[in-house]
Amino acid sequence: MRKATVKRETKETQIELTINLDGKGKYSVDTPVGFLTHMLETFSKHSLIDLEVLASGDVHVSHHHTVEDVGIVLGTALREALGDKKGIRRFGHAIVPMDEALAMCAIDLSGRPLLFYDDLGYRGKITQFDYELMEEFFKGITLSAGITVHLKAMAGRNLHHIAEALTKAFAVALRQAVEIDPRREGSPSTKGTLD
Repeated sequence: MRKATVKRETKETQIELTINLDGKGKYSVDTPVGFLTHMLETFSKHSLIDLEVLASGDVHVSHHHTVEDVGIVLGTALREALGDKKGIRRFGHAIVPMDEALAMCAIDLSGRPLLFYDDLGYRGKITQFDYELMEEFFKGITLSAGITVHLKAMAGRNLHHIAEALTKAFAVALRQAVEIDPRREGSPSTKGTLD
């Protein structure tokens, strides 16, 4: 099984996270940020990656540190669970509707950390959650996992729907990319390695 557990403790946050890439989308998520908890549960459900998260942080300051650091820890766990990446499909993509919102994601588990992100430029709150923190969350995952992600909101008016469409598109694309391809032998690269 491709699993990883990562802990991160700073003066701002305390996070313990476990993933199983070969899971069924089961989750147990406890964070002090309600919308982050919802997005992590959504991610697990649609990626089929089992996910356990226990997080606390200085939310009296803002949600920023907790959201960013959970993204960093999730990306680190993803990198560790993938190991040498032998046999994986490597690429994944998805277009996901969420009512009036539409999001696209394409992923390359390349070893090169690059995020190309477009959320239509809207700003505002989803309950107490700052919508612009979605980019910080995905940046944390992308950079610490060492992957290339193109994530774009193509349509939408409701911030909750746009954020959820982005999360679901990322989850579905990642599910494809981490999957083991029964026809593949070795690394999915002519270089012989992904790093």
